[in-house]
Amino acid sequence: MHEITCPHCGKAFTVDEAGYADIVSQVRTREFDAELEKRLHLADADKEAAVELAVAKAASEAQKAAAAKESEIQDLKAKLDAGEVARQLAVAEALQAVEKERDALASQVEQAKATSASAAELAEAKLTSELQKAAAAQASEIQQLKSDLEKAALEKSHAESSLKEKHAAEIASREIQIKDRDDAIERLKDMKARLSTKMIGESLEQHCEYEFNRMRPMGFQNAYFEKDNDASSGSKGDYIFREADEHGTEIVSIMFEMKNEADTTATKHKNEDFFKELDKDRNEKGCEYAVLVTLLEPENDLYNGGIVDVSHRYPKMYVVRPQFFIPIITLLRNAALNSLKYRQELALVRAQNIDITNFEAELDEFKDKFGRNWRLASDGFEEAVKRIDEAIKDLEKTKQALHKSANNLRLANDKADDLTIKKLTRGNPTMAAKFAELESGEQ
Repeated sequence: MHEITCPHCGKAFTVDEAGYADIVSQVRTREFDAELEKRLHLADADKEAAVELAVAKAASEAQKAAAAKESEIQDLKAKLDAGEVARQLAVAEALQAVEKERDALASQVEQAKATSASAAELAEAKLTSELQKAAAAQASEIQQLKSDLEKAALEKSHAESSLKEKHAAEIASREIQIKDRDDAIERLKDMKARLSTKMIGESLEQHCEYEFNRMRPMGFQNAYFEKDNDASSGSKGDYIFREADEHGTEIVSIMFEMKNEADTTATKHKNEDFFKELDKDRNEKGCEYAVLVTLLEPENDLYNGGIVDVSHRYPKMYVVRPQFFIPIITLLRNAALNSLKYRQELALVRAQNIDITNFEAELDEFKDKFGRNWRLASDGFEEAVKRIDEAIKDLEKTKQALHKSANNLRLANDKADDLTIKKLTRGNPTMAAKFAELESGEQ
């Protein structure tokens, strides 16, 4: 029974275990919902802020890129204008040179007309050739300028398309980030739903046991998964998972520890606070792996990302969230199946060694028992011989006593045979007179 004091009226009342657990569950549910709702709002705010920041950044970068491109276009236009001016100047200079040369040639023609008609024709042909060469050079220069202008336009087009592709990639990246945030929000909502349906009102241990029993018919028919009730060593884990093949060779064994903590707990524990005790329980119970199933440190991204290997701290130890409880068993079991052949060979060698050891132990035991029986028999034999010797000595003494008795009887008999009346009455007048009277009376 628990005593609770009303914070409004100050009256104390008691509730039983079920009522108290129900009140605690309601309080935890409301606080959890409020905290989750708060975190969802924060996540939405973060998402909106991230979107606005991404849009602003993209717009800023687009403006910068547009300004840079516009500057580049202006530079290209300036270069084109400068090229056009240079071209015009070159054409004008070429024309001036040609005109000068033409005037010079014309002058020479005029001078040559007086000299010879054939020389005039030759000069005119030379002038025509020079004019044709100057026109061809001017046309080639104009064509080169057109080609440069087309090349600049093409580079501008390529730069604009590259800028568009870059902005499209950045926008896609921002969309992926937004999608990731949406997925994180969905995971939080899903976690809330799972906690509401499976973990509120029941412990984390019961949840894991339920999940395992639900999956047992599909892949763990011959597996052992029970609570660790052996506290003879001073401590115990929560659950032990063991699986063996048809010959009894162990495939894999896992020591599980489940840790859950309410948001209202005054002292917040960390996952690493339980590593040492879990490793101790694993070694004492002879398990190969150790797994901590935990809801502690809910905001730690290290433990929220999936299965965490902490073998650098303690050998063969992993930390998982409840949703990875079945996958970690499956992964460790499948990894152990790859080495099952070597385990079976090792078990066979151990069995042979055990047989040899047992044979030697039985032989030593037989020797010990045989030696003990032989010693007892030897001691009994010696005791019997000793008693026989003592009996012989007693019989010898009895024989000597009997010989003495027989000798004494013989002497007594001799003495009795030697006894006569004369000897009896000798030296006894009274008896002699009595015997005399007896003899006279008989006569």
